[in-house]
Amino acid sequence: MSFDHRKYSPYLPVQLPDRTWPDKVINQAPAWCSVDLRDGNQALIEPMTVDEKKRLFTLLVKVGFKEIEVGFPAASQPDFDFVRALIEEDMIPDDVTIQVLTQSRPELIERSFVALKGAKQAIVHLYNSTSPVQREQVFGLDKAGITEIAVKGAQKVLDESRQYPDTRWQFQYSPESYTSTEPEYAVEICNAVINVWQPDTDNKVIINLPATVEVTTPNVYADQIEHFCRHVNQRDNVIISLHTHNDRGCGVAAGELGVMAGADRVEGTLLGNGERTGNMDIVTMAMNLYSRGVNPELDLSGMDEIISVVQDVTKIEVHPRHPYAGELVYTAFSGSHQDAIRKCLTKRNKDDLWDVAYLPIDPLDLGRSYEAVVRINSQSGKGGVAFVLEKDHGICIPRWMQISLSKIVQEDAESSATEISSQRIWELFQQHFMATRPMSVVSYKLQHIEQEEISFVLEHNGEKTTVNAVGKGALSAFCSGLNQHFGIHLDVLDFEEHSLQHSSDSEAVAMVQVNCLGERHQGAAIHADSLFASMNAIIGAVNQAMQQKEVSVA
Repeated sequence: MSFDHRKYSPYLPVQLPDRTWPDKVINQAPAWCSVDLRDGNQALIEPMTVDEKKRLFTLLVKVGFKEIEVGFPAASQPDFDFVRALIEEDMIPDDVTIQVLTQSRPELIERSFVALKGAKQAIVHLYNSTSPVQREQVFGLDKAGITEIAVKGAQKVLDESRQYPDTRWQFQYSPESYTSTEPEYAVEICNAVINVWQPDTDNKVIINLPATVEVTTPNVYADQIEHFCRHVNQRDNVIISLHTHNDRGCGVAAGELGVMAGADRVEGTLLGNGERTGNMDIVTMAMNLYSRGVNPELDLSGMDEIISVVQDVTKIEVHPRHPYAGELVYTAFSGSHQDAIRKCLTKRNKDDLWDVAYLPIDPLDLGRSYEAVVRINSQSGKGGVAFVLEKDHGICIPRWMQISLSKIVQEDAESSATEISSQRIWELFQQHFMATRPMSVVSYKLQHIEQEEISFVLEHNGEKTTVNAVGKGALSAFCSGLNQHFGIHLDVLDFEEHSLQHSSDSEAVAMVQVNCLGERHQGAAIHADSLFASMNAIIGAVNQAMQQKEVSVA
């Protein structure tokens, strides 16, 4: 049996019965650090060129990142060249700190400082592996041996920094594979590094606690973070940072729960690119905060630009269902969803708090329009069709017309087995409700003596006929004339009229439901003269009835 769960061992949770994080609420954004240019870049089939890195760096600055990990300059010449280009070309704003990664090896630490020469401020990110499998199977060392590597590296970082006094240095340490490391030992090795660096309130150290490989549920990660925060030395002078991966699909959840557990800072990438299943997606976590009224301290309003740049430099397409960023995430095909969205948007006032069914945030906030919110296929309902007509064509159709139109649109969608465009809905609306064949009203004259007297010219199958009639009102007289002329037993059941919302010519749209030849039919017409529109709306319904009768007789 090749698919056998018994080859894997269960993960033992941290014993933390008095945990406090479940009662916490995130009410301010953590400090963010983008690792797109390092962790994200190393995961690409084709790593970014220097020019592509510059383009992404510029975007990260524009979005608002104040800390950006720009590479592993001691590990590759392209990374080294890029760090030098940022510094020598003065591309780093005064309020942005670049960060470089290095293993705890003397020659790599030295090379990292050479790469950073001339930077105004920089973070040197030191790491070594601490988990049992790394200790025992990769390095063949016990805990003391692994701690010695960390301490010697920390001392080397401190010594090298003193050779570059013009740069404001900050130090960061990561016990790699923190989530697979015994909680007590993780605290022990980090305290040893902190003891070397001796932080204070003006120069805090960053302790980064990575889920290098996500191995368990986010609540266990939160327990690990809270346990660490309780036991680490000099907590007031230590910035606790998170770096989660998405192996179990919970990278964002682990990041959020880790912040609730006491972390101050989060590392991740835009849209989640990274090793294996990816790094934590900062866009998603930041937008989660935004959607609950918390300032994410990042400007993600230009989402389409972010997507464009990230796709271009990584050669990875953004999934259409990607949270907040995907092409379809604000789109409803379901009829009930569409109806709820339309009703909420109709009732919403400009200054109301956002509370729209099925839309957790306003798409306009991310530079998206409402054009793609409702899209029509065979699963769509009358509310969605009505929304599209109102939004794109300025026509608010009544419920009795929604029912008829939605059936027409659904049949068209089922026959084509594709999405139905707004233009196609408009064509179907015109074809079925605004028919001008076999007849249409060409002109009319109206006068009032004791009743409304109307004289109108009909064009019927290419021939013009004048009809005269009287009634209690203009439309009553018009219908009376049609009945007398054609013998069609016409009664108006429902009538609605409003100005065309998207027209600058004060046009009116009239919609009617009539009983004609023993069945209900609907019609619509648009004209600057509201009575003329109303008459042709009735004619549209009559045309339907007459065409249907011809089909049934044939």
